Amino acid sequence: MGEGAPDDAELVRLIELAATSADHGALRPWRIIALRGEARERLGQAFVEASGLDGNAAEKLAAKPLRAPLLLAIVVSPKPSIKVPEWEQEAAASGVAHTLSLLLDDAGWGVMWRTGIQVRSDAVHRMHKLAPGERLLGWLYVGSRLEGTPKPRPPLDAASHLSTLR
Repeated sequence: MGEGAPDDAELVRLIELAATSADHGALRPWRIIALRGEARERLGQAFVEASGLDGNAAEKLAAKPLRAPLLLAIVVSPKPSIKVPEWEQEAAASGVAHTLSLLLDDAGWGVMWRTGIQVRSDAVHRMHKLAPGERLLGWLYVGSRLEGTPKPRPPLDAASHLSTLR
């Protein structure tokens, strides 16, 4: 991705739109953390700490968050509810992440979803300063689009993913 990224004002506008995605009980059980500049380097170090790697492998892992100028950490922040279980609140946070990725793409930004084994590690949670009970889902890597055609996804046999109950 290129070095450009949306500023905070544009992010706020896009997050306001993404917040209209499905959310049983309107709990908004999520938050988003923007990582820019040195915060991305600290995340790379947290990846290394969580992995136990050293040498060249650690350097490669530490560089992963530097692939985009902006990372948006998607955090599930469950709210107490007798009607909406935590799995459904996590689904709502996932929906916001997906909607936000579509909105960023529509606004002309390059965006990709990233996860990995370190997502639920203590080192990465500490780096994001997550509160007790919060869980990280992953990051949207955001930057300016580079020239060239994106690699197309393989076609899907949609009929094999659809069933009907009567």
